[in-house]
Amino acid sequence: MSELSPINGHPKMASAISDRAFSRIAAIAAREAGIVLAASKVSMVKSRLTRRLRALKMSSFDDYLDFLEASGDRTEMNNFISALTTNVSHFFRENHHFEYLAGTILPHLKQKLANGGKVRIWSAGCSNGQEPYSIAMTLLKAAPDLAQKDLKILATDIDPEVLARAKSGQYFGSLTTGLTDQTIASFFTKSHQDGEDTLTVTPNVRNMVSFRQLNLHADWPMKGKFDAIFCRNVVIYFDEETQIRLYKRYANILEPGGWLMLGHSERLNESVTQLFESAGVTTYKTKQTISSPAPIGAHESKGPV
Repeated sequence: MSELSPINGHPKMASAISDRAFSRIAAIAAREAGIVLAASKVSMVKSRLTRRLRALKMSSFDDYLDFLEASGDRTEMNNFISALTTNVSHFFRENHHFEYLAGTILPHLKQKLANGGKVRIWSAGCSNGQEPYSIAMTLLKAAPDLAQKDLKILATDIDPEVLARAKSGQYFGSLTTGLTDQTIASFFTKSHQDGEDTLTVTPNVRNMVSFRQLNLHADWPMKGKFDAIFCRNVVIYFDEETQIRLYKRYANILEPGGWLMLGHSERLNESVTQLFESAGVTTYKTKQTISSPAPIGAHESKGPV
């Protein structure tokens, strides 16, 4: 069956994605975000992109893809990528990284600051903001005076919707997972908004974090080096070539001896192990810098589920 006629003024949705349409979707996802979509993901893809068809009042995936590729509408391309990716996170997720930050990395950062240097940390693929705020809270809990030091956390994501949540610093329901009563008392204020008990990050934490929309695989506007990069549960959804080029770019933008934290299912490819040394569980330190490779693609994402 091809185009389906509207009923009551609303287009009836196609019941399935054709092999050709899925191949087009997979090709765009790979080109724009480095995401590999296996054929087993067709049901997930159909479910998520159906929302975009409804929003645009389109009845077929082919029509949607024609529009997506011909219009040059970057907003809709962002919506496409966002629909295929998942922003699942919680506070202090994979807590061993925050323990390592406080116990091992922080003394080096404090010494650098004491010597007149500056400290920069990057949360790449920050989703709803729990990761960068967890970084800030970890540092402030161990050393409250850092709020007055030249220490900044850059938090980036491609999805403007999740960035808006992150910038607000407001969390409720399942978004507060991972917080203890002590952490809430120290770093949040409580309120009741729109029928929800809401926690708002305190200004001393929020002031340490700058949120920016960034295409991880395109040009990076940052000019300085980072002392640590958290890029967790992001690269697992990229193909091997994309992962390798991204790791090389990370090595180049990290300070010598800087730290890279990956997700629990992610490991460095053998071809980049000469650039890093293992420093703990999914934690690595740079051994040398290299010339910056070309951008990988166009968009960053958390990856499909």
